[in-house]
Amino acid sequence: MKVMLSQLEARLASLSTPVLVQLPAGQWIGPEDAPVRLRVRSALALPFLTDGQIGSLGTAIVEGQVDVEGTMRDVMDAAAGLLDGEDPLKPQPGRWTSAVGKMRSMAMHTLVRDAQQIEFHYDLSDDFYALWLDPRRVYSCAYYRDPGMTLAQAQEAKLDHICRKLQLQPGERFLDIGAGWGGLLLWAAEHYGVEAHGITLSHNQYHHVQQLIAQKGLQGRVHVELCDYRRKSAADPFDKVASVGMFEHVGRANMPEYFQTVKKLLRPGGMALIHGITAGGVDNHELGAGMGEFIGRYIFPGGELLHVSTVLHDMAGSGLEMVDTENLRPHYARTLWSWSDALEAQLTQAAQILQQQVAPERADKALRAYRLYLAGCAMGFERGWMALYQMLVIHPDGDLRQGKLRGAQSAYPFQRDYMYR
Repeated sequence: MKVMLSQLEARLASLSTPVLVQLPAGQWIGPEDAPVRLRVRSALALPFLTDGQIGSLGTAIVEGQVDVEGTMRDVMDAAAGLLDGEDPLKPQPGRWTSAVGKMRSMAMHTLVRDAQQIEFHYDLSDDFYALWLDPRRVYSCAYYRDPGMTLAQAQEAKLDHICRKLQLQPGERFLDIGAGWGGLLLWAAEHYGVEAHGITLSHNQYHHVQQLIAQKGLQGRVHVELCDYRRKSAADPFDKVASVGMFEHVGRANMPEYFQTVKKLLRPGGMALIHGITAGGVDNHELGAGMGEFIGRYIFPGGELLHVSTVLHDMAGSGLEMVDTENLRPHYARTLWSWSDALEAQLTQAAQILQQQVAPERADKALRAYRLYLAGCAMGFERGWMALYQMLVIHPDGDLRQGKLRGAQSAYPFQRDYMYR
């Protein structure tokens, strides 16, 4: 124990963001004016501080073994310091080259398991999400076209950015795979005149979008259904397809099937926009230092992150052609900080909402988990541990005369001016 305390004192002294720690016996270690305070209730949590396992420390906080005080920005700066050389992007050799790894991914992403995992996250509480998301409840990376934009403005800019990239035209049939609370569906229908179809596995999101369609009088032009992407009929392919913040749930083993399905649902000559989180490292399927396990346990069970090179490999293998890729990583960091700030400003109300909708113990744990998750992910995107890509693809129609340039085989003009005009 003396050795551990000595190591803890040395670790705390090295931090650029000071931390004051209260040990289970009551004594304090660290500067009294530290902006971050940790009250350790269980000695089992002490090694997490000395070993740089910040994901395990997060688990201890969620489970009530450690109490934390301080702003989330200070807490995350301190957490980054506690890593002390632990590489969150450390390669995990052999994990996915083995049959066991592939079987594990397949087992996590059956039709039943995926539905359960989506329900665990997205059906927690609509009112809770509404508390810190923008009014449209867009639960994905915003696009700060102008640095002075508010979150709500940046989310509308993102919706429009996607529609512009897809060159949506009035009367086109548009499919949104993983439609969330309907932000993109409704934006595309109202601003671009498309016939918009969305699919989701979340019962809460499905009912919310149904209500919005009725309120806005968009029956007949906007449709949403509870449906797994693997079960969506491809009998009548769509002109344009989008999938935003969805392939993170697909699993590495299912990525080829996912992109094959996108191709089947997209008519020849059509375009699709794939928007999703990717791993910052080439060979890590999740964040190290225990952070990946934390997210899988409390936030996104079954989530798997792939490097963008792997995503593009599986995309090309399906017969889709990538025509444009854009990295929005810092935009997601700012988005997450906006969400975190909004939640931190309403913690009492958030607790009341969760306690009304789920069991008290789960409510308390969920709030602690989301506080750490939102701020921790903001830190991760800032530091390049994760990235966010928008990938525009076409389903080549084989007609060399199709398009503005010979060989385009689609409506894509093979220049970017139209996206920003």
